[in-house]
Amino acid sequence: MKLIDQVKHRLRAMHYSYRTEQSYVRWLVRFIRFHKLQHPINMGGAEIEEFLTDLAVRGRVSATTQNQALSAIVFMYKHVLNRDPGQFNAVRAKRPQRLPVVLSRKEVRAILAGMRGVYRLMAEVMYGGGLRMQGCCQLRMQDVDLERGQLIVRQGKGQKDRATILPAACIETMDQQLTWRRTIHEQDLADGEGRVQLPYAIERKYPKAARSLGWQFVFASQKLSRDPRTGRRGRHYVHPSSVQRAIKRAVRAAGVVKRVTSHAFRHSFATHLLEGGYDIRTIQKLLGHKDVRTTMIYTHVVAEGAKGVLGVKSPLDTIEGEFPGRNARDTLPTGRIIDPPSCT
Repeated sequence: MKLIDQVKHRLRAMHYSYRTEQSYVRWLVRFIRFHKLQHPINMGGAEIEEFLTDLAVRGRVSATTQNQALSAIVFMYKHVLNRDPGQFNAVRAKRPQRLPVVLSRKEVRAILAGMRGVYRLMAEVMYGGGLRMQGCCQLRMQDVDLERGQLIVRQGKGQKDRATILPAACIETMDQQLTWRRTIHEQDLADGEGRVQLPYAIERKYPKAARSLGWQFVFASQKLSRDPRTGRRGRHYVHPSSVQRAIKRAVRAAGVVKRVTSHAFRHSFATHLLEGGYDIRTIQKLLGHKDVRTTMIYTHVVAEGAKGVLGVKSPLDTIEGEFPGRNARDTLPTGRIIDPPSCT
């Protein structure tokens, strides 16, 4: 078996996600090509250090990207080649201290107003319940409780399950989505289809589960497709890239200039709860953070928000009344260019 196939086999045996598998394989291929197709068994710490340093210095990648490459290489050595990768001290990419992108309530409203159908419902669920994109896409029928207004996010980051909010504003639309999903599943069964990919060994334990309604994805694709790992036909969830494109279109239409991705809804969920007076531990639980220090980043966003950095009032705002304010003649019509002051 080829090395890359061995890596894939081991990743699947250890229940790594398909996205992680794709990422690790790309980095390992890049690592091997960087060293002129040498087999990793003949390389060690020095070669790893050279590769990671090149990523930081010449590639100028982010710290997250470099760490991802390192994780892929270490996984291969430890779990496939069964050897220590050796000592290395590569130049590490600097981790920037960035605050998350947070939307105002007005911006959220404008973006959602520009979305339609299932994509709008998914955006509402991500903002209203603090879900990541993957967690939203992978919601199954049995994870939605309309009566309690609750969603169960299965196998989230860190392989943890958690409960979060199904917003009351989404109940009616979600009920319609579940009804549509039920109808589509009945049609699939009638056509001899209706199979869905199950996590881990559940299909071996419960052979009928793959065609049961409860395990079907809520936000299912319009078309049947083949699972890239098993080759079986089934109805997968909508592709995350389709949702991202719909969000970007709505962001442009709303005139929002921030760099908005689906994750901005999750950041906004946490920040708006904090601004609403909810305690940090409650927000930590809803987000599924293992360490409260991860959640604490949102306290910085609130402190450095629209009311001023750490509550500091600008000196310009303290001299109102000491000089004439702007009058109507100071305001230029849209599109006019201010002439530079004369130097004579």
